[in-house]
Amino acid sequence: MALELGSLFGNKNAPLIGLDISTSGVKLVELSEVGKNELRLERYAAEPLPKGAVVDGNIENIEQVSEAVRRVWKKSGTRAKLVALGMPPASVITKKIILPGGLSEEELEFQVESEANQYIPFALDEVSLDFDVIGPAQNSPEDIEVLLAATRKEKVEDRVAVAEAAGLKPTVMDIESYAARTAIDRITSQLPQAGQGQIVALFQIGSQVTHISVLLDGQPLYEREQPFGGNQLTQDIVRAYGVSQDEAEAKKKSGDLPDGYERELLEPFLESAALEITRAIQFFFTSTPYTRIDQIFLAGGCAIIPGLVEIIASRTQISTSIVSPFKGMQLGSTIREKQLRMDAPAYLIACGLAMRRFD
Repeated sequence: MALELGSLFGNKNAPLIGLDISTSGVKLVELSEVGKNELRLERYAAEPLPKGAVVDGNIENIEQVSEAVRRVWKKSGTRAKLVALGMPPASVITKKIILPGGLSEEELEFQVESEANQYIPFALDEVSLDFDVIGPAQNSPEDIEVLLAATRKEKVEDRVAVAEAAGLKPTVMDIESYAARTAIDRITSQLPQAGQGQIVALFQIGSQVTHISVLLDGQPLYEREQPFGGNQLTQDIVRAYGVSQDEAEAKKKSGDLPDGYERELLEPFLESAALEITRAIQFFFTSTPYTRIDQIFLAGGCAIIPGLVEIIASRTQISTSIVSPFKGMQLGSTIREKQLRMDAPAYLIACGLAMRRFD
């Protein structure tokens, strides 16, 4: 899915960086290929964003965000200028449609546009439109199934403006949930029987929002967002100990806090996180024909909060683990393995975006 930015112009080996812009910060990943299906993590870096620079996935302050992108690019040490960016799922309309097979590229574009008119609540000239041919339609092999994606042009333009102001060249525009799925597919393929037939629930717990995807053989069965995130605990720490937001964020991850923190702040937060997740799972069961989940993966910056995996596994009675999108990859000479273990779960989307280089 590359919303009107074209593909990588056929240059498969041109280095491409994945750049994930979220409410809390900017994350960058650069990967390289070192053999058949063998990837190496060359570089990764993150830079926080000031409050209000990005709100609900919308870029409110292009200058602050492009400044953070410039800093993260410099900090990472990469030379790559081509960049893959992600759009928040809530700002993209996607729809699978069936079209006759054997159409020329031009006819296909015309058909997609006329179909798009039915599904998109804005004028087509205000929209960035893209489509991807999935393959033959299941029930009528002479037809094709096409995935249609559309978003407001200004949303794409804001992200393009940020990258260009930081001196980078936006080449691919993906949807964040698709990028996360690309990264997760690599991980599930490392499960027994390559994860075939396994129902996997991915919870990306960000600072403000938790994004839930339930997948079977790489296909989404269910997706939604819940307004819950680690910022709740950060704010509690700020209030209780009178520290700055940045200090609270660092101490939350290191656990370097006064006695009583676990009982007074951490345990209630873990309880509410477990409640949110069990509720989301119940919701999945009641709104789909499915009655089981085989594996829970936790990602996002909050996944590593001490005690979270244990409480979720115990409340749901489902095998739960923190996911590292870099599992099984070789590591570049500048990567510190111990640090990466702490950082990796927050880089799921950035890693999936960087993997677009090898599509």
